[in-house]
Amino acid sequence: MKEKQAMHAEDRRRYFRIDDEVNLFYKKVDEKEINDFSYVSDDILSTSSLSAAMDMLAQEAQLILRRVERSDPDIADYLKLMDDKIDLIGRALVMQGTNFTEQSARNVNLSAAGLAFDCEEALQAGDFLEIKMLLTSCMAVIVTFVKVINCRKNENPDSEFPYMIGVDYLNIKDQDRELLIKHVVKRQMQQIRSKKEV
Repeated sequence: MKEKQAMHAEDRRRYFRIDDEVNLFYKKVDEKEINDFSYVSDDILSTSSLSAAMDMLAQEAQLILRRVERSDPDIADYLKLMDDKIDLIGRALVMQGTNFTEQSARNVNLSAAGLAFDCEEALQAGDFLEIKMLLTSCMAVIVTFVKVINCRKNENPDSEFPYMIGVDYLNIKDQDRELLIKHVVKRQMQQIRSKKEV
């Protein structure tokens, strides 16, 4: 058991962590619900995995687009416009039916292994939650179950939330984890550039 915990801690250290602001919605769930219900559909058009699927397809399309650009730049320009239109439709679909509002923006400490987020209520270690979060850098909505690891008083004097909740992801899809990693790296680069400009 100790060996397994050590390996888990090692996995967590491999991921970068950043302070960020994301739109986040959560609700408490029973552990039985997590075990009995597979929340993720393998259907490529399911809302929770649409962004991940689009990201994977966009990477494949980029390889082909480079070849088209060499032989016919006009067609390549047209394909880029079509890709932008499809991306806009995808973003609209992702946002449709979510519970996000202007009030759902929260400060978080984010990684691909777990996160800590501002919270209005005290949660107990061992509580299970379903979390939906919108990553604005790629307009991806990630849905996953998490387990509360700790609950402490929020030390940020500017925060309107009295608590900071730390959670570990339980069954996040590999594609969604990849999106998180990309988001964290992108935000980290933006933050480094901002500091250099100051």
